[in-house]
Amino acid sequence: MEFSIAALLSNFTDDKLVAPKVLEKKLDCRDDDDLLRLQIALDALEKIGILTKDRGRYKRIAEEGVVEGKLRCSSKGFCFAIQDAEGAEDIYIRESQLSNAWNGDRVLVRVTKEGSRRRSPEGEVRLILERSNPSVLARVKQAEEGFRAVPLDDRLLFEVRLEQNGENLSDAIDHLAHVKLLRYPLGQNPPLGSVAQILGTDTDAADIDIVCCKHYLSRTFSDEVQAAANALPTKLAKTELKARLDLRKLTTITIKADSSQATTDSLDDALTLEKTKGGNWRLGVHIADVAHYVEPDSPVDREARKRGTSVYLGDLVIPMLPDAIAHSLCAFQLGHERLAVSVLVTLDAEGHVVEYEIQPTVIKVDHQLSYQQAQAILERSAASDQPSTVDIQPLEPVFELLDQLAAVSHALKEQRHQRGAFELNLPEKPSSSSLAEADQDTGKLVFTPKFHYDDEGVLGAIVVSPSVPTYAMIAELMLLANQLVANHLQALGAPSLYRVHPTPDPDDVQELIKLSINMGIELHLEQEDVVRPEDYQHFTQKFAESDAERVMTYLLLETLKPAFYSTTPRSHFGLALDHGYTHFTSPVRRYPDLLVQRALHAVFEEGRDRKSSRSKEMVNLRHSSSHGNISWNVLPPEIHQELETYFASQVVHLSEREKVAQEAEQDLEGLKKAELMRERTGEIFHGLITGVQSYGLFVEIEELLVEGLVHVSSLKDDWYEYRSRQQTLVGRKNRKQYRLGDRIEVQVKSVDYYRQQIDLIAVGGGSEATDDEVGLDAIQIAESEPEFEDD
Repeated sequence: MEFSIAALLSNFTDDKLVAPKVLEKKLDCRDDDDLLRLQIALDALEKIGILTKDRGRYKRIAEEGVVEGKLRCSSKGFCFAIQDAEGAEDIYIRESQLSNAWNGDRVLVRVTKEGSRRRSPEGEVRLILERSNPSVLARVKQAEEGFRAVPLDDRLLFEVRLEQNGENLSDAIDHLAHVKLLRYPLGQNPPLGSVAQILGTDTDAADIDIVCCKHYLSRTFSDEVQAAANALPTKLAKTELKARLDLRKLTTITIKADSSQATTDSLDDALTLEKTKGGNWRLGVHIADVAHYVEPDSPVDREARKRGTSVYLGDLVIPMLPDAIAHSLCAFQLGHERLAVSVLVTLDAEGHVVEYEIQPTVIKVDHQLSYQQAQAILERSAASDQPSTVDIQPLEPVFELLDQLAAVSHALKEQRHQRGAFELNLPEKPSSSSLAEADQDTGKLVFTPKFHYDDEGVLGAIVVSPSVPTYAMIAELMLLANQLVANHLQALGAPSLYRVHPTPDPDDVQELIKLSINMGIELHLEQEDVVRPEDYQHFTQKFAESDAERVMTYLLLETLKPAFYSTTPRSHFGLALDHGYTHFTSPVRRYPDLLVQRALHAVFEEGRDRKSSRSKEMVNLRHSSSHGNISWNVLPPEIHQELETYFASQVVHLSEREKVAQEAEQDLEGLKKAELMRERTGEIFHGLITGVQSYGLFVEIEELLVEGLVHVSSLKDDWYEYRSRQQTLVGRKNRKQYRLGDRIEVQVKSVDYYRQQIDLIAVGGGSEATDDEVGLDAIQIAESEPEFEDD
């Protein structure tokens, strides 16, 4: 079993001694080679002072001035170690202090010089914890001593010496190749690798292959993982059914983007709704019980943990779990009995939570709908005089249920708005298939919204979808379930993973306010220097009333900080939640959701419902009535400690895997757009200026939602000065200006396919600057480009 130093050191917490036998089990050491590899690593870490040995057991040595981070480098040689702690300073590392670490590697860094007000602290790489480049996407070239592979990513400042492995490397010269690294740099010896796959020339290398190679995404599962998944029992045991709340008689529905695409869309959530005798609603959010099938440290679990999340590359899905689980055992297929973990919540007419319980259940889906079918049902009365393109008559038994779910969802949305949450109105992006086919026939794109998760997703806030309003209805219900699960685990004192969305930096928000005022949109903070979700709700409402909504929403996005996972309950800015929120509703596609399910199962199976065995007072650990009535540890100490330690060891990895998935999806989209625009070089389009910098204008081609750069050097009619406060380039002599939000005409000059860079030339548009704008103080003119750019 391969393991990284980071994985090894994650087992050392709280200054406790750890026996090698425990490490062997945790790292899945199976044979003598694995045991030898582990012992070599332990001996090396002891020798360099990372670990100390006491009576055959090891513990971590606390080192002052040593921090952990992830390297971010540029093609110019600048490298910084980015610390995981929010607000921690980036540490500058000179090339001579990298110790053969590469961009993306996780490292231990010793701080050698403290930072000042204007300079970052400096450091040196103490130890490489985990390599981020097990393989590279590279171009093969002939060298004097053989063949070399030059990485396409110019932040990787090295060449790989290629070893013959059956491939005819002469035929691969100037071709792109997926190169597997066999050895990292050792002393003066360069890295060594072998060609795993020749992708082709610049014109015939498949974009999916490029993205998968670049981000090390495996499209298949190993034989061991597949065999383990296929060996899981397909029949539900009677003993298991008796231990669960039986909800099979409730009318149960699933709603997904396309109910016919079972191979790409995981059917892992379902809904029920009943009217109670007291006149309230009893909503059921039922989530596939993945934790029942995927045992900790099983082959399937280890692979799922490694992947962290499913990756959506256009029409291709790289799943977190094999099909035997994702699309069979844990898929809520029509008419099949399935195990679930259910949040059963009682709501009043205004959407207030009266009470709730979380139960292991068994359900059976009666009706399976697509978003389009659900929307057609909800619009049936308004559109009764117009023929519908969606056949909904077979679904008549759930018409009333859908209407009631919509009413409940609307009430929940009002509750969310009242506490200050906001939505983002972003343009729907073209699908990958439509990008690939855009220059055929009419050349127009088909815009298809893609919803990977039925909650707030990676942006931290709900995205408005005018074409699929039903998605927002389902999202409100899933947000509630996530929130209640977080509240429940927190009230019980049980370990959990929480989803944190930090508050934006006040300085960034003030810059946004200044830009908006320059564009005629009056914004302000209700409390000076205090940023609240209510402010963003107000901002988005103001944007919607202006002609610059898209540009201002893009700028608003830039002020939002990325969400991440934590073992500590903290606020979620986008949802306006102060006391903790979690991801629970997508365990087939996100590993954090699976871990939260395991925490719930620990409560179901091992939770103590009374202070001691002699105590007569009991609480229902599955019900909200237990909140505030527990003065003891719900879980046995060893189980609590094991979950807490394991969750803490995974949070950084899972946040990083989510980022990798997001970057891979963006890369594929970028390659598709670059390919499209390469075919349209020389054509003229209408564009919207979405960003202004000293070096040029970022312009979004409105017909295609493709962004390119008009470099300032191409504006040859004058010398243009950059006005940072106004986000404007102004000509010194001709008084012409290009402002944020202006519409201009641009011509496609050139396209760098692999860098996904589209160079444009301004051929029309711009406006005349006023005397006040021409006479602005020179202090407002940016002197140069930023010293460091993340390439």
